[in-house]
This record gives sequence, C-alpha cells and structure tokens, in this order.
Amino acid sequence: DSSFLHFHESDCDIGGSSSCESMLSLNTEKILSQAKLLAEQKRFPFATDNDNTNEELAIAYVLIGNGLYDEAIRHFSTMLQEEPELVSAIYGRGIAYGKKGLHDMKNAELALFELSRVISLEPDHPEVFEQRAEILSPLGRISEALSDLTKAIQLQPSARLYRHRGTLYFISEDYATAHEDFQHSLELNKNQPIAMLYKGLTFFHRGLLKEAIESFKEALKQKADFIDAYKSLGQAYRELGNFDAATESFQKALLLNQNHVQTLQLRGMMLYHHGSLDEALKNFKRCLQLEPYNEVCQYMKGLSHVAMGQFYEGIKAQTKVMLNDPLPGQKASPEYLKVKYLREYSRYLHAHLDTPLTEYNTDLDLPGNFKDHWAKNLPFLIENYEEQPGLQPHIKDVLFQNFESYKPDVQELICVADHLGSMMQYETPGFLPNKRIHRAMGLATLEVMQAVQRTWANSKVRMNGKTRLMQWRDMFDIAVKWRRIADPDQPVLWLDQMPAQSLSRGFNNHINLIRGQVINMRYLEYFEKILRFIKDRILVYHGANNPKGLLEVREALEKVHKVEDLLPIMKFNSKTRDGFTVNTKVPSLKDQGKEYDGFTITITGDKVGNILFSVETQTTEERTQLYHAEIDALYKDLTAKGKILILSAELGEVDAVCNLILSLVYYFYNLMPLSRGSSVIAYSVIMGALMASGKEVSGKIPKGKASIKISKYISLLVDFEAMTAPGSEAFSKIARSWMNLKSISPSYKSLPSVSETFPTLRTMIEVLNTDSSHCLKKTIVVV
Repeated sequence: DSSFLHFHESDCDIGGSSSCESMLSLNTEKILSQAKLLAEQKRFPFATDNDNTNEELAIAYVLIGNGLYDEAIRHFSTMLQEEPELVSAIYGRGIAYGKKGLHDMKNAELALFELSRVISLEPDHPEVFEQRAEILSPLGRISEALSDLTKAIQLQPSARLYRHRGTLYFISEDYATAHEDFQHSLELNKNQPIAMLYKGLTFFHRGLLKEAIESFKEALKQKADFIDAYKSLGQAYRELGNFDAATESFQKALLLNQNHVQTLQLRGMMLYHHGSLDEALKNFKRCLQLEPYNEVCQYMKGLSHVAMGQFYEGIKAQTKVMLNDPLPGQKASPEYLKVKYLREYSRYLHAHLDTPLTEYNTDLDLPGNFKDHWAKNLPFLIENYEEQPGLQPHIKDVLFQNFESYKPDVQELICVADHLGSMMQYETPGFLPNKRIHRAMGLATLEVMQAVQRTWANSKVRMNGKTRLMQWRDMFDIAVKWRRIADPDQPVLWLDQMPAQSLSRGFNNHINLIRGQVINMRYLEYFEKILRFIKDRILVYHGANNPKGLLEVREALEKVHKVEDLLPIMKFNSKTRDGFTVNTKVPSLKDQGKEYDGFTITITGDKVGNILFSVETQTTEERTQLYHAEIDALYKDLTAKGKILILSAELGEVDAVCNLILSLVYYFYNLMPLSRGSSVIAYSVIMGALMASGKEVSGKIPKGKASIKISKYISLLVDFEAMTAPGSEAFSKIARSWMNLKSISPSYKSLPSVSETFPTLRTMIEVLNTDSSHCLKKTIVVV
C-alpha cells in the first residue's frame, strides 16, 4: 500500500499560507533532497524518460507530501504550460486539488476534471480510477465511485481495491456484496485486521451475530490492541444478550484507551438497558467530559437521572439536548426528536411523585396528541400544546434507599419479586437481561396476585380515584404502571385511549422480520412456522381464484424453504408480483365460528432481490371493541369461577381457572393494545393471576425448539406463540407445557401488600433503585 501519498505531512498548514511560505523557504534544501531521491528511484506516478522532467515532477510531489498543496499546484501548472499533456503533472495537480479539501466544491470539480483527463490519456492505470473514486465517494456519488473501483479491479485486482470497494458497499448498506469484497481482499492478503473487522460488521448489520463475533475475534488475533474490534465485539455480545461477555470486551477496549468515547457511550447504553442505572450514569458523565456535545450521552444522562428520580439534573441534561438545534437541511438526531417528549413526561412524573397512584390516571392526564405523537415517534409539532408545569421546589428528588432500611418482610418481598421477574426473561438471542425490569414486573406479578385474590373474595379496589370491583383492564393497569416507571424512555400507553382521529386511521404495531439484508434475530425461530402458514394461505387463495394453476403453484411451493424463495411465486398472479399480504385469524370463544383479524404478514420485493418481510397488528376502534367483548366475557367467567375456587379448591376448578387466565391473555396478546411492553405486561398478569388461583409458574420460558406431543414448537417468545397459535386452547396447552405449574408456597400469603408498601411513584422508584445483591445469598423459598 506504499505510495507517494504517504509522506509525512508537515504542520505548516496550521498557520496559514504565510506560515507555509516561510516554512517553504526554510525547508527548500530538504524538499530538493527528497525530490532528488524520489526522481532517481522514479517513486511517483507516470514518471517519464527525461531526468530533468522527473526532478521537476518529484519536487511537486514532495510539496504535496509536505502539505504545500497550492505550491504544488503552481509547480505542476508551470510544467503544463510547457507540456500540456504531461500525464504525471495532470495527475499530480488532480491529487493536490483533492488534498486541498473537498468541502470546497471548486477543489472537488478541478480534481475530478484532472483525473478524468488522465483516464482519457492513460485508460489502463487502476490507481487513477481508485483516486477518482476517493474524490467521488465523499461527495456522495457512491455509484460512480463503485464503478471506478470495479474498473480498477478489472485492470489489476488487489487486496486494497477489494477492501476499498467493500467499504463503499458497506456504506451503501449492501452488506452481502460488501462481505464478498472483504472476503476477496482477505484471500489476497490474510493479515488485514481492518478488512476482518469490516467483514464482521457485514455480519453484524445483517443480524448474523455469532458469525460477526468470530470475525471480530479473528481481527483481534491479527491485532491484539485493536480497540474498534473490542468495541464491536462488545456490541455484538450485547445484541446477543450476553451481558458478561459484552462487559469484558468493553473493558478491554477501555484498558487500551480509557478515553474512547464510543466505547463509553455503548457501555453506558448497555448498562442502562441492563438496569444498572448508576453505573450507566458514570459512563455518560465520563463521555461528556471528553465530548461535551455528544447528544447520545447527554440524552442518556438525562434519562438515567429521571429514571432514578433525580429530576433536576435530568431535566438540565435534557434541556442541553433541546438547545442543540439541527442546522438547516441537517437531519435531526433520534435523541433530539425524543427529548421534548421525555422532558414533558419527566415534569409530569415529578409533579405526581407523592400523589397516591390510586388517585390519577396517566392515560387520561396526558394530552391526546402528545401521546399519539410520542408513541409514533413523530417530531414534536403539536398545535396549541400547553407545556407541563416546571419543577415545583417543594417536591424534592427521590433519595437513595438502602435495602437494609426496609423492614424484613419488605426485604423478602423485594427478593421474591426479583426471582419472579427473572422467570420472565427470554433466553432467545437479542434479549438483554434487565434487572430493573425484572424487579418491576416481579412486583407487578405479586400486586396482581393480591388484587385478584381480593376481587375473588368480593373486595373492591381503588383505581383512578374510584372504589369499585376490579375489571380486567385494572388487572393489566397494575403491570402497566410498573413497566412505565421502570423505563420512562418508552411510551407504554393504551392505544384505545388515543385521540379518535388516530384510532380511525389505525394504530400499527410493526415488526420487521427481514428488511433488505437485515434479519431480526429475535424472531428467527418463527420464520419456518410463519412460512408454513403463508404457503397454506397461498394454496387456499389459488384454489379459489386460480384453480387451473393450483397444481403448478403447489409444486413451486414444495421447493420453497425460505421466506426469500416466495418472491418468484408472485409471478403466478400478476396482482401480487411485487408483494402480497396474508392475514391471520383469531377464532372467538364467545361466538363459535366467528373470527377476528389477527396480524398481517407482508412480503414485498424489489428488482435486486431485497425483501421486506414484516408483521403488524392494526389497532382500529372496531377491532378493539370486538376483542374487548371477548376479554370481557372471559373475565366475567374467570371472576365467577375464581370466587367458587376461593370457597372450594377442587382440582377441576383450578384447571378451568388456569385455562381461562391463559385464554384471556391469548386475546390480549393478539389485540396488542399497548404502544410498548405488551408482552412482559401480559406475562406478569398470567403469573400473578395463576398465583391467585393457587398455582405458581416454576418453569422458565425455554431457550428453543423442543419436540413435544402438543406441538413441534415450544415458544421462545410468548407473544409470538400466542399470535401464531391456531386458537386459545392450543396456546394454553403449549404455555402449560413449559410453565410446570405447582401449588403455590404458603409463604406468599405472609408477604406485605405491594400497593400499600409502594403507594406512590416516589416509593416505586426508591424500591427499583435499591440494591439487593445480597438477595442472591439468601434462599428464597418458593416451593
């Protein structure tokens, strides 16, 4: 890779042109000496057979190497006046224009003009095409740059050229083609840690995390002090959900450079989403010491403070992000788009820190358009919006509460909650354990259990400022309040409480399974099941609309083993050649034979073979009312059977109650009635309601497939299992197969009331903040 461009550049350009001129006069002897050596060895492009010409050319190239671009341009121009087609001078002048700075379009245009002249005179030199590509790519003219690099590779393939072109494909998000180029580059030269890193990144961005990890490890074998490889390895482990391995990799990167801002930022993000807010905050503060205008670290610092109840510091950090307005034409960062929502919500939370949770309703309090825009992640452009009141000085921030300061029975409550919350952890790649969410949802489970038990004993509950019998939504609202406060960054909102115009248009919960070359690893285990469903629906469709072509379609479908292979099947129907949608149906228990809309599977393709494979649920008012009627009927039945169960705990009654709980939540999962968090909220309600019936979930959600009599699949993701089950009975059977239900421990009855122990936001935040690491040392009796 050695070339004339790799001279040590002097610092002369720091002081401007006058500084350069004085330095030039001081270094004339040195420049002439370097030029003489360069000319003798002909170590510059397009050297001639004339020694005098070569010496003159060498002087100009040395000037470039020393950062004296204007002087080099003048020198080349003088030579070109005498010899207009002196290729080396044209080439050198093009290089000098490029080096002057592409921020000035005039330099860029002149550089491209000169390099194009060289190509017209000498079309068989790969380095000129490469050099022109280096000018084109920063200008955003990627396709032209790729074309030049392809021509250079055709003329003379090299590891460098493949790596250069692979980098451009990578920037263009064509990760598969980029991977091929990095592979070719490494075949020509194995010892390239940067190419190996980028090869790993092409895997990472396609969701192929295990392959990415292997490549990052290989890069580290080649370069043991490769900080970016350690950083990328840490991020891959984080995406995989392996907290310990990610922590180790980030730590190794920071041992090499304790001021590596990107690693501090990524480690802080991981710690926040692991529920270690205090540790996360240290990383964001260090990041901001090194880079005060880092928007991500500033936003996350504000978020961490607010999540821990430190509202004054939190809102101060949020305001700094708000002041960082994007320049005209500049795209706003995700943090800038989100921060005003966070600030308004932070003010709302602060104002309600000490108000009993039973006396207000967040969904009703927050303005409709605010909720709608926040849930859809839209820019904060809300007409006639009235800001939340500023922080009230008499409401103090949340103080840290030592675990030991809680009474022994409350300590036991916290430890049991931690255990229950950990039972909800998905073991599927892509889900990082979050101990803060675990505790919140463990407490939600216990509170649901206690509330359901009171309801079955004919006791009323206090909700939203009213005392009444508990309804099914109240049961879920218990879990909603805990999920909300565990992470205030995420808008956990009831979709049917959105403004009427939003509901009439439909509110979509959308998940990309494959987008272009990016595979969503979280749902990979479900691709085969969804594919089987799609194939069945295609046969049904053609049976009704294309009976003559049914045999041909069936034969084609037998050869389809991946979702991507469905694209050619589209040619059998002109209406669907660019893509199609398939709708699932959810059978009613209330009205036998009736079906509701489930979720929509969409597959579309483009001319180059990229596909979009996605699922979404569309929450409209009509659909919501149908599901509500189903859930209402199930809840009424559940309450009646629960009251009988309290009086007589017969095995048959317990079994019926368990099935009703799972059926009710089956419809909740398919409705997807919340903007975020539906899955863990529903599972905590399952666990809490089952405990109220005298049964406890003792089995963890399994890691992968298992061959059982009930179904080929065991759920990896409870929500997706409900959404892909043919009915509530099938979902109940599959769920019970791993739940391993056991009789509840009598010790649960002696636990204090969750709602009375933590009656306000302040007390909820305190308990989520408190460290309970010694819970692990205690033996929690849950059998």
